[in-house]
Amino acid sequence: MSATRLPYWRLSGFYFFYFSVVGSLLPFWGLYLHSLNFSAAEIGYISAILMATKVVAPNVWGWLSDRTGKRLTIVRLGCFLACLCFIVLLFRNSFWWMVLAVSLYSFFWNAVLAQFEVITLNYLGLNAHYYGRIRVWGSVGFVVVVVGLGVLFDWLDIRYLPIVVMVFLALIWLSSLSIKEPVIGENKRTSGSFIQTVKQPPVLFFLIGCFLLQASHGSYYTFYSVFLEGLSYSRTEIGFLWALGVLAEVLIFLVMHRVLRHFSLRLILLASLFLTIIRWWLIGCFAESLTVLIVAQLLHAFSFGTFHGVSIELIRRYFDGNIQGQGQALYSAVGFGAGGAVGALLSGATWSISPVLSFTISALLAAFAWLCVYLGMRGKEVEASLTHSI
Repeated sequence: MSATRLPYWRLSGFYFFYFSVVGSLLPFWGLYLHSLNFSAAEIGYISAILMATKVVAPNVWGWLSDRTGKRLTIVRLGCFLACLCFIVLLFRNSFWWMVLAVSLYSFFWNAVLAQFEVITLNYLGLNAHYYGRIRVWGSVGFVVVVVGLGVLFDWLDIRYLPIVVMVFLALIWLSSLSIKEPVIGENKRTSGSFIQTVKQPPVLFFLIGCFLLQASHGSYYTFYSVFLEGLSYSRTEIGFLWALGVLAEVLIFLVMHRVLRHFSLRLILLASLFLTIIRWWLIGCFAESLTVLIVAQLLHAFSFGTFHGVSIELIRRYFDGNIQGQGQALYSAVGFGAGGAVGALLSGATWSISPVLSFTISALLAAFAWLCVYLGMRGKEVEASLTHSI
């Protein structure tokens, strides 16, 4: 990587502020909605909206980015409009106002990350395996915010959460203004159309696996904090447990380029999914034990970190040239969007019955994802390490 060509700290800063927003919402959003006396089903529904808009929005913005080439402009616009839409929550917090504000906010918010991933990979060029060294700063931002807010909300009312989120949304927009559109060579290859690429069996099985994995996270992302608070863990402890998971993710991102060189992508995916099954089983059955929760949070390095690192590399391999933006958008839409929405709805429907049942369903979804990868993902793109890359 050339220090003169790669705006390392500007790219890293964007990820830092982006995941500061995520660190504000993921651990504390359920607690915030719970403080407004919403039912478990309503919390699941609102959380599902945040995910469901990722089904449509990234594909719309990805298509527009690939057609216009104005990827960074779309990122900036998405950040700015998301910030404006979130302002509604400072003044209205009834259920239907919440539905409206969250729908609009997340539609524009979901224009951001998938397209910024393409910008980062275009800057990296042939050094794409160093992606983790930039993306790691997003994890750092998440850790700093989740620990700080965990301590803060032990003595400050959780209803101040929208103000905190607004501050970080403004910072991410300002951060986007400091970055320039990367210069891309005109000889970038495109070996096939977007639809032809998606129809390939390994790609279809990969996308189904992504869907199932993210659906398995539904109980965790929607109710983990509520679950722990019900077991008498303090918000400081809850914040530190969230942070511990992302610290494990930080460590794996720092060494991800080495992992990718020594193991096949398929093997890493299978190992990640197997450890995800173990993680949901531990949380669902042994949450009273802080030691077990610590072990389960360390497994976040695999249920998210290694799986996401491999996924970014696979999207780069499968969707080349001028369909990169649509490829990243589809990955986001199918996994974090459709999968996340289904997971949130499932957890909302089953949580009142039993948290153990909810996490058991999560483990089963991860097991089905493992089967998809094992049975359907073959070929040189997925069975080679970077040392023997295509």
